[in-house]
Amino acid sequence: MSDHGRIEILKHSSDVLKGNALHDPHQRDTCCYLPPGYDAGSARYPVIFFLPGFTGTGRMLLNFDPFAESMDRRLDRLIGSGLMLPAIVVMPDCFTRYGGSQYLNSPAVGRYEDYVVDELVPLVDDRLRTMKGRAHRAVSGKSSGGYGAMRLAMRHPDVFGAFGSHSGDCYFEHCFKPDFPKFFMQLEKYGGVTEFLRAFDAMPKKLHDATMTLMMLAMAACYSPNAESPYGFDLPMDEKTGEIRADVWERWIAEDPVQMAPLHASALRSMKAIFLDAGLKDEWNLHLGARIMCSRFDALGVRYIHEEYDDGHMGVVYRYDRSLIVLAKAMA
Repeated sequence: MSDHGRIEILKHSSDVLKGNALHDPHQRDTCCYLPPGYDAGSARYPVIFFLPGFTGTGRMLLNFDPFAESMDRRLDRLIGSGLMLPAIVVMPDCFTRYGGSQYLNSPAVGRYEDYVVDELVPLVDDRLRTMKGRAHRAVSGKSSGGYGAMRLAMRHPDVFGAFGSHSGDCYFEHCFKPDFPKFFMQLEKYGGVTEFLRAFDAMPKKLHDATMTLMMLAMAACYSPNAESPYGFDLPMDEKTGEIRADVWERWIAEDPVQMAPLHASALRSMKAIFLDAGLKDEWNLHLGARIMCSRFDALGVRYIHEEYDDGHMGVVYRYDRSLIVLAKAMA
């Protein structure tokens, strides 16, 4: 038996993404890691859906980096050493013209929640030897992917029986609101949303401030869609003064996992495992968001594992070991 797993690419033409507002492709590749021994036997395996962060795709998780393990090399090491039980790991592509979808349904972006839950889950179960059912299926991710994992698990406990979140977006007051002034000034610098997007497309190098501005536009498209707006969504601040629009902000925080948790208490209590972590130097204060999320769990009687470590938001793929080990054990 080979010591290495392999990657299977499932090609799929999505019905729910067809005709999306951003004209993003509805034909997508889903990368799946099959553990060592998969081809030699007939065993079935638990499944972990791992959701990439903002500007990421499933295929990017497999990129070779001499200084950091790709997902397949990481899984080979964890499973080969016995630290992790064998599992199929699914890496979806939910990238959009704005850099990400937050794994939710938005008329301004597309039906990415339905895409994962209603299309990819059945596709994987149909094409691969999975252990079917929520008891053997988990979802995890990093940053926006961690947000997506929390949200999908809370909203679909019949589909996912455990979840992990590495530096996942939560407590929007700390992770998004502090960047609103810079976001406003960037839009003003370029002359508005349409002009910024045109300039961003033309940039030979996507500068940090520009990418962060794109991220905030993506959040607005996901959290405050509005078909009557010229952009298809409402900005969280007044375009002339920068004043925060309270009505729009309320729509944003309604999608905050911290606010969602009490509404999905029974789903959270049903989880076989919950893993959250964040670095103590996280640039978006997501270590504080994770602490606040855990305080909600405590109040609701939800069991979880929460860890902190001395690092920031970027370059923390080494932390994936923790959720993969915990979730594979829970789903076995």
